[in-house]
Amino acid sequence: MGFLDNLKAKLAPAKDKVTDLAQQHEGKIGQGLDKAARTVDDRTKGKYSDKIETGTGKAKDALGRIAHPETPEGGNRPPSA
Repeated sequence: MGFLDNLKAKLAPAKDKVTDLAQQHEGKIGQGLDKAARTVDDRTKGKYSDKIETGTGKAKDALGRIAHPETPEGGNRPPSA
């Protein structure tokens, strides 16, 4: 077994734990991302609104891929509250 195989084997339980936590708290994490985006947008007086919106969207997409790895696009479904 090579180095990467050993590393993957050791990280598998952590990956499963992260997936479980993301599934359990997907709604809260999404709300936190929205709140952080609003705070940054307010503090920058809307100067970077488009970039903040793009970054928030990408972060939510990544969250969907982590929480729902079994679906082709990572879920992209609305979080269940």
